[in-house]
Parts: sequence; C-alpha cells; structure tokens
Amino acid sequence: MNIKDKSFEQSAKILLGAGLIFAGISHLTFARKAFQAQVPNWVPLKKDDTVIQSGLVEIALGTALIFEPKKYEKTVGKITAGLFTSVFTGNIAQYKNKRSAFGLDTDAKRFGRLLFQPILVYWALKSTGNIK
Repeated sequence: MNIKDKSFEQSAKILLGAGLIFAGISHLTFARKAFQAQVPNWVPLKKDDTVIQSGLVEIALGTALIFEPKKYEKTVGKITAGLFTSVFTGNIAQYKNKRSAFGLDTDAKRFGRLLFQPILVYWALKSTGNIK
C-alpha cells in the first residue's frame, strides 16, 4: 500500500469515526425519538434504553476509530463492523413495519437504506486495514 492509499484510508477512518460520534450524540439528543422507530419489537429492552445505549456505543467506537493506538486498529474496525451488522436488524424492522423516521417515509426509501448498511460494514473494515 502506498502513502496515498494509506492517507485515504486514514481519512476514511476519521470520517467514519466522526460520523459515529455525531450519530451517537443524536441518539442521546435531537433524534432520540426517531431512532426508536428502528428498534425491533423483539429487543427485550425499552426502546429508549436501547437508543441511549447504542448511542453511547457509537460515541465510544467513533472516538476509538479516531484515537486508537495502531495496534488496536483492526480490532476496533471489526467491532465497528459488528455494530453495523447488528443494527441492520433495526433497519429491517423499520422497513418491515413501515416506520417513518429520518425522512424514510416510503418503502422505497426504507429499502434504499438497507442497501447502505453493507457499505458501512465494508467502510469499517477497509479503513482499519482488515481488507486489503
């Protein structure tokens, strides 16, 4: 990998981390209600508790992506990809139950959101050196 590729990878990782921090803060504040629309009914916690806890996890992972020591980079990337994989069930629940949130007010928009989740998984893995 040349320096140009490494610089792009580092920038992508920082951008992803910043996005996670922003999403986590939004879970705890202005978008809290909207995130509840994504919590599947089978989750055994209250929807608001799930949103708060996932927001804290996103802030922690976003911070780790930006500031982790190099020796933990791949591990943090795998955990972040795992988070994106696990919250995919929430995106499916939003689509299946026709819950409008974040401007996703049609089946087509909610379905389109489903297609974005694998990109986030790839981004987390690629930007942390798990995928060459």
